[in-house]
Amino acid sequence: MSIKRKILEAKTDKELEIYLQEDTRFVPQAIQFAYEILKSRGRIFTPEEIEQITFLIEEKSRNDKITIHPNHKKAANLIYASAALSIVNIIISPYVNFSFLNIFFSLIIVGMIFGIGYIVSKGSNGVKYIILAMMIIGLMYIPLMMSNIIQNPVVGTINIMQTALQIWALILLFQIPKPIK
Repeated sequence: MSIKRKILEAKTDKELEIYLQEDTRFVPQAIQFAYEILKSRGRIFTPEEIEQITFLIEEKSRNDKITIHPNHKKAANLIYASAALSIVNIIISPYVNFSFLNIFFSLIIVGMIFGIGYIVSKGSNGVKYIILAMMIIGLMYIPLMMSNIIQNPVVGTINIMQTALQIWALILLFQIPKPIK
C-alpha cells in the first residue's frame, strides 16, 4: 500500500505520535514518514526512541513480506510450460476450426492458464485448490485424450505432457508447508 507523505504532513504532531506507538496498525512506510516529519518539525528523539522506532519499522516490514516458497516458482514455471504447450497444440491441431469464436475461447483459456501461473508465482497458497478442482474436471476428458493419441499422436502426446506438467505442479504446491504464525 502506498502512503502519500503530504497527507501525513497535514496531521498534527499528536496525530503523528500515534504512528510511532508500539501497538500501531500502520504500515512501515507511514511510520517512517511520521518519524521524518516529526524530526523535521523539531521533535528530538532519544536514542531509545530511535531504536524502538527502527525496530518497529523493521518488524512491520518483515511481517508485511510474503514468503514465496521455491516450490511456488517451480510450479509456476511448470504451469507456464503447460500453457506454452497449449499454444503449440492449438496451432498444430488439425481439428481446430480457425473461426473467430474458437480463437477467442482458446486465447481465454490459455490466458487463464498463464494467469494461474502468475498467481502461483506470487506465492498464493489457495490457488492449488482451484488447480485441483480443474484437474478433477479434466479427468472427464481422459477418453478424448486417448482418442487424440490414436488419431493424432503429436497432439495426444502434447496433451499427456500438459497433464503431467500440471500434476507435477499440483504436487509441488501441496508439498509447501503451512506458514508458521
